[in-house]
Amino acid sequence: MAMTLRLNDEQERALALLAEADGVSKHEATVRAITEAAARRVRDDRVRALSKDGRERYAALLDRLAQ
Repeated sequence: MAMTLRLNDEQERALALLAEADGVSKHEATVRAITEAAARRVRDDRVRALSKDGRERYAALLDRLAQ
């Protein structure tokens, strides 16, 4: 799907620096940034869910260890 991305001057410079640092086009740098941000979000959500599950599962043990 084609789309137009509107950036202000500061965002344009940041994208250009990112693309240059990775040796890729600005398009590729944008795609990578989106993909990495999505993967990070999924990973963070999974870690939060596992942490919550662990705290619930081991609540009694954690309380005893805290004493």
